[in-house]
Amino acid sequence: MEGEKVGRYLLRRICMMIPVLLVLSLLIFLMIETIPGDPAEIILGDHATPEALARLRTEMGLDRPWFVRYGAFLGRVVRGDLGESLISGAPVLDEIKAKLAATMELSVFALAVAVVVGVFVGFLSAWKQNSLFDYLSTVGALLGVSMPIYWLGFLMIIFFSLHLGWLPTSGRTTATLSLIPVTGFYGIDALLAGDWHAFRDVLAHLVMPSLCLATVPMATIARMTRSSMLEALNQDYVRTAKAKGVSTGKIISVHAFKNASIPIITVLGLQFGTLMGGAILTESVFSWPGVGTWILQGIMARDYAVISGGTLVVSALFILVNLGVDILYAFLDPRIRY
Repeated sequence: MEGEKVGRYLLRRICMMIPVLLVLSLLIFLMIETIPGDPAEIILGDHATPEALARLRTEMGLDRPWFVRYGAFLGRVVRGDLGESLISGAPVLDEIKAKLAATMELSVFALAVAVVVGVFVGFLSAWKQNSLFDYLSTVGALLGVSMPIYWLGFLMIIFFSLHLGWLPTSGRTTATLSLIPVTGFYGIDALLAGDWHAFRDVLAHLVMPSLCLATVPMATIARMTRSSMLEALNQDYVRTAKAKGVSTGKIISVHAFKNASIPIITVLGLQFGTLMGGAILTESVFSWPGVGTWILQGIMARDYAVISGGTLVVSALFILVNLGVDILYAFLDPRIRY
């Protein structure tokens, strides 16, 4: 019976994704419509004749009303066709598959750093409330939230790459490195090939971009962990456990942390969107060949297919991550299952 309730809950959540994706696709299409510039002029150049421009606009459907073009766009998306890039001529879906692995590798690594450091710092700050460590972590969290990603990225390049020479300045790997991509995640591909030199090279290229990207989520997770832990430690069941002689470590790690984890998981789901949005700046600073850099190049070139397809895929990923957060709720809090 309980399994059926969880199944119905998940089915409702999945069904709710459909109207959200429809609204997102409409908003993306309408925003692209407001971008100045003519795709026909971009493809044919400034010296194209009016006849050639009119013919290409007709072929691309640009002479039809916006709602007709949106219907055609939505029909292609349902069929898995995101169009073709105006610049490269390649299918947008194929380009996304090649770029998405790079962004996901960077985002997952940055999220892992943010979770490990942020939860540990927040956990320790709550345990040592009003201590020197608590004050320093608060100041560090405020700096992390306030510091611009691109500025921090340039500082890291100047200090760690140009001054100390410890880390490479840009890219996913060294240009002379030969690594056969299997999964698209270079770290996993290097491990599958048993190439430890390539694995170290991939990690060296990941360090600065992932730390830069993890700064804001790390600070947010640390503050949320501290607040949730302090709230949990002031509950009646914690005082009861203390009165029964339960050790402080067991109270914090077993009782308080489990109940404080639900707000933290909520923040993790929301921070995925921050990571994907911040990846555009981070990838630009470190010349990381991911979806962020690809979409930015599409915006500069007025490549509407790239902009709409890339934005739609990133939005769908964000929705799927939040669905995963809802599923975790059902396992962490038995009240949600009922």
